[in-house]
Amino acid sequence: MIRPIMTKKFFLRQPSEQATADDLAIALDLIDTLEAHRDGCVGMAANMIGERKRIIAVLDADGSVLPMLNPRIVRSEGEYRAQEGCLSLEGLREAVRFERIDVEYEDLDLQSRSATFSGRVAQAIQHEIDHCEGVLI
Repeated sequence: MIRPIMTKKFFLRQPSEQATADDLAIALDLIDTLEAHRDGCVGMAANMIGERKRIIAVLDADGSVLPMLNPRIVRSEGEYRAQEGCLSLEGLREAVRFERIDVEYEDLDLQSRSATFSGRVAQAIQHEIDHCEGVLI
């Protein structure tokens, strides 16, 4: 189900809780909502659809939606400054990002995964993990 985009900064600044099997419907709604906004968006976090759960979805290098539950960056390298926008906020803002990151997360089957990302995908993951922490750009 496509959900409305949350724009209330007070809500967006609240850290998210760990996702569990009970939250898989939220992940599916997040995927649907990202698909509906793919023309102007490369990633979303669950708090952007009104759910304070550690769930993100990003468009991977092939343009497929990659959902992640409880993602965390375990290694990063190549710091740089980027200009980013967000569906939940107006305008562009500067953010510090890393060119390459290693991420541990759970997939939709709640299986542990780890992967290395770089470039635009890495930047999107970092932005969405910030959302999970209640950090706004």
